[in-house]
Amino acid sequence: MTTGEYSAIALDLGTTSIKAGLMDHAGVLSNIVASPAPKIFVTDGRYESDALAYAVIAESALTECMARAGDCNSLGLCSQRSSFLIWNSASGQPLTSLISWQDNRGAASCAALQAHEEAIRKLTGLPLTPYYFAPKLRIVLLENPEWRARLECGELLVGTLDTFLIWRWSGGKHFMTDASMAARTQLMDIRQQQWSPQLGILFGIPLGILPEIKPSTGLNMPLDNGLILKASVGDQSAALIASVRQDQAEALANLGTGCFVVRYLPKMGAGLEGYLQTLVYQDSAQHPHFAIEGTLNSIAAALAPYPVGECRTEDLAADDIFCIAEPSGLGAPYFRKEFGIRFSQPVEHLSQRRIAALLLEAVIFRVARILEDFYRESALERVYLSGGLSELTCLQQGIALCLPCDVYRLAQGESSLQGVGLLVADRACDRVASKVEMDGLTQALPEKYERWKVWLDELLKLN
Repeated sequence: MTTGEYSAIALDLGTTSIKAGLMDHAGVLSNIVASPAPKIFVTDGRYESDALAYAVIAESALTECMARAGDCNSLGLCSQRSSFLIWNSASGQPLTSLISWQDNRGAASCAALQAHEEAIRKLTGLPLTPYYFAPKLRIVLLENPEWRARLECGELLVGTLDTFLIWRWSGGKHFMTDASMAARTQLMDIRQQQWSPQLGILFGIPLGILPEIKPSTGLNMPLDNGLILKASVGDQSAALIASVRQDQAEALANLGTGCFVVRYLPKMGAGLEGYLQTLVYQDSAQHPHFAIEGTLNSIAAALAPYPVGECRTEDLAADDIFCIAEPSGLGAPYFRKEFGIRFSQPVEHLSQRRIAALLLEAVIFRVARILEDFYRESALERVYLSGGLSELTCLQQGIALCLPCDVYRLAQGESSLQGVGLLVADRACDRVASKVEMDGLTQALPEKYERWKVWLDELLKLN
């Protein structure tokens, strides 16, 4: 192996797996090491895992990559957003488990703060939901009131997963998070990129216990293992950086466990009502890069019982039945928890494959409507599809049929690793993608899409 072959070591701290890889000077990833993350234990809506075990697995993956990296010591880190823990500052031992972003204990906070939701959304760009750090930490402190004083005097520390590992790997020298991760705590003023005193008061969280907010790039932070941390960013931000270009009229639809549909914004505040406004990353000059985001909730769970892999594009629009396919409620821009999986007519008489086609239509139509809203604000030229569900040909072609712009399927894997590697190497995204072809397909699906929109709007008005 030639010395100087690599420009970056990338580490992805995922929910189910931990991955590390090397990026060469052409922007190509290789030598990817992957290990399962520690098991998450679920009890009464609480999702917890072993934080120390997580750290050990991440350190092992890094060590294996470093052995192949030659003289490259530039590290980029991307992390699952909103998972956090509390730990002892003297010993480094966790006081709590790693509390997952999936954890639902923050629901009580959301109920208590419902009257302040508009103010919270205005400051953060986010809806008031249990997924974020602040609603969960509020409950943890209410359940353990003695911890507040210990946090305020520095005996205990609290932070998201990136904060804990950077603190651990720097020997306690750096207690920080980057702006993209801070933006998903529901405690940061997204316009100012600073912790918000108003949000701290609302959630009952002293701002003095929170880590310092740093830019996502240009960190140049020495770690005890000999690496230099150059960039740190949220995992979804990294995936966006790898997939679409900020200087182009492009959007990304990542179809996985859920779905996020996102495009860059020219500036904060230019978004559509109801959509999330996301700080993708803050560069080394502290310039923020924003995006607008629509979401579909838990679509993989809705599709899992049905033979979606058998469906073909010709199966779509075969029945004049409309559907919503989000078991945990409609996501952005609607945020309607009372809507789960719903059909406009009974479907018990239909085959499993025909029900699968209806559910796929629901995903296609929701993605298309979000992109239609984006297009109305500023024309799109290309949409890129990624994630495991985007491998379904009928899903690709269905989305393409309902849009007025070209649709491409991204062929690259490991988008989060790719994105954070590009940040370290200061490279623009260079995708591998294939255009979705629609030769010979009929217009039945786009015609049904127009009727579905009317049905959904009426349903939302009635409930």
